[in-house]
Amino acid sequence: MTEVYTGRFAPSPTGLLHAGSLVAALASWLDARAHGGHWRVRIEDVDSPRCVDGADLAILQQLTTCGLVPDAAVLYQSQRGGAYTSALQTLVDKGWAYPCACSRKEIEAAQTVTRHSAAIYPGTCRDGLRGKPARAWRLNVQAVQAELGLPALTHWFDRRLGPQEQNVGQEVGDFVLRRADGLWAYQLAVVVDDAAQGITHVVRGEDLVDNTARQIVLQAALGLPTPRYLHTPLVLGTHGEKLSKQNGAIALNLQTPQAALAALQSAARVLGLPALPAPITTTQALEKWVAMHQSPR
Repeated sequence: MTEVYTGRFAPSPTGLLHAGSLVAALASWLDARAHGGHWRVRIEDVDSPRCVDGADLAILQQLTTCGLVPDAAVLYQSQRGGAYTSALQTLVDKGWAYPCACSRKEIEAAQTVTRHSAAIYPGTCRDGLRGKPARAWRLNVQAVQAELGLPALTHWFDRRLGPQEQNVGQEVGDFVLRRADGLWAYQLAVVVDDAAQGITHVVRGEDLVDNTARQIVLQAALGLPTPRYLHTPLVLGTHGEKLSKQNGAIALNLQTPQAALAALQSAARVLGLPALPAPITTTQALEKWVAMHQSPR
């Protein structure tokens, strides 16, 4: 049976779309349309303290204004707690997830001693909590790789960036599945939801490249398929930093059709596409996208 292409755009409602997020939205929409596939939208609102009331509806309206309309109902991660609980329990039952009592300060102190980056978890609680109360849940990366016969070095191919690799155990360590504050971690939620939505192709910003190897390991642990990946160029700020809501990126001005078209044309330029005539369902941008990415499958 021929695989049906299914892509997605998954914004977090911590603010409105900005120039950088529109690049990812347009790229994922173009990739789905260029290859006769379906395009989904998922609101990634599990980090509830950072979410802004009404931002989800405003984002959906921004997408509609730009002509980027999903082919199915929008999925909200805040409604998916049962699925995440089930996935975590599966990993616990297999002995591949364990509770962690470490605070961030303790992890940073351990890294100072071992001279590793503070981003790498040293596996302190892998063999027990030492009488401390559990805070978070982590994936035992080495156990998963050993029992499934996976290499320590995870290889994958990015359709834009080419061959990629990462040693998750050494470069990241046992990463968090459920946070100390009880919220679900990004990695678990994304993997579970991509599978639930039947996502075959992930098109997202280049800032998320580093997450891919962790997600591939987790997909293997849960027996879920691995999508194809393409990471788009980033929109940078005036000082070369990634444009993001955290560093004050300005929300898109989409108040008029002319403003929406200007925003889309800017996003198209970042992607290396010709200027988009209105409406954006015209074939020029799609043909250019196919020419740039001739091996979508």
